[in-house]
Amino acid sequence: MGAEFLSCWISDDFRNWTFDTLNWPTKTACTSPLSNENNVWAPSVIRKGDAFYMYISVGSEVWCGKANHPLGPWENMLGDQPMIPYDTTRFYHVIDAEAFIDDDGKVYLYWGSGWDWINGHCFAAELNDDMASFKSEPVEVTPTHYFEGPLMVKHNGKYYLTYSEGKTIDDTYEVRYAVGNNPLGPFTEAANSPVLKTDKDLEVYGPGHHTVFSYGGKDYILYHRHSLPFVSGTAMRQTCVAELDFDDNNSQIKTVTPNHTQLFPDITNSKIASVKPVDLIVSSEHSSYTRAKNVMDNNYTTRWEAVDDDDHAFITAVFENNTDINRLEIRFEYPWKNYFIKIDASDDGENWNTIADYTTNGISGSPVLIPVNKKCKYIRTIFENRVKEDKPSVWELCFYE
Repeated sequence: MGAEFLSCWISDDFRNWTFDTLNWPTKTACTSPLSNENNVWAPSVIRKGDAFYMYISVGSEVWCGKANHPLGPWENMLGDQPMIPYDTTRFYHVIDAEAFIDDDGKVYLYWGSGWDWINGHCFAAELNDDMASFKSEPVEVTPTHYFEGPLMVKHNGKYYLTYSEGKTIDDTYEVRYAVGNNPLGPFTEAANSPVLKTDKDLEVYGPGHHTVFSYGGKDYILYHRHSLPFVSGTAMRQTCVAELDFDDNNSQIKTVTPNHTQLFPDITNSKIASVKPVDLIVSSEHSSYTRAKNVMDNNYTTRWEAVDDDDHAFITAVFENNTDINRLEIRFEYPWKNYFIKIDASDDGENWNTIADYTTNGISGSPVLIPVNKKCKYIRTIFENRVKEDKPSVWELCFYE
């Protein structure tokens, strides 16, 4: 799981996201004599003062970085050493570190998982002011039904240690929590735990490994779940958000109902006029979950995908006659991969003019911006010179006047 680098997404409105990558961490830069083969995953970033601190899992170790901006440049605070090294006893898995700043300014780090999907262990310790070393010896604070992904949330004087149980590669993954009066416990699992779990009726599978944030006077839980169609044993996941509410009378987190959509307040009010095609024509559709119409639904849980043996895949948007198109935005399924595409325009569907050609070197990113600047009835995206890993698969096609 994971990759050899860390990616991130940037947005002004929490709706339209641009893909980017960070200079650190990478698998190459975060490898110690004890590191195993595991890649980069589970980043946690927290701000203290004017600096940002990242705690990241690489090689079954926790590494710590620092930057003046969330996009970096990042540097490893301990040179070429991890903050928490690999556990050679294999007692637990050294991953999933999360920092928590208490009201009194003290900072605590929580981390830990289990081996072979069993025996999860959670550890915690107070950090020094440098945010990269421990002020106290780590103590085990493992609550019942804990496996990994600890996150501390303080609300009305109570400490809510939230975490995940189950396997992230199947539908047993879920969010649980335990409550205590001290950041280092002890913690008692709540009566209504778990609060976020698989809902087959809603086609939500394996929601977990989350964070909690506040915006506009509301609390939200951000988590990942399996993409559709759900395939057990995979790590094909999507990031989701839902409102999070507390029951103050009982010191509980209310059960979260997972949804495919979540209203979120626009942070900006800028509006750009978009143009909706009146029809779509495609070379093939992989399944009922990956229909062509999905690229126009403004829903990033759905996409179009061609069948596996479609070596000349295309998707054509059909407009009213002489529609003035300024640009096209393409959001590929995997923005870090290279897609070899050609964009054509036509007035009659028979005679085509090439607008952009990336069939030699390919193009990557999200969104991919294609200038059009012409009136036309058809705009066609053709996947050429494709390799098996870079299958024709698109979340959204957006056209603008």
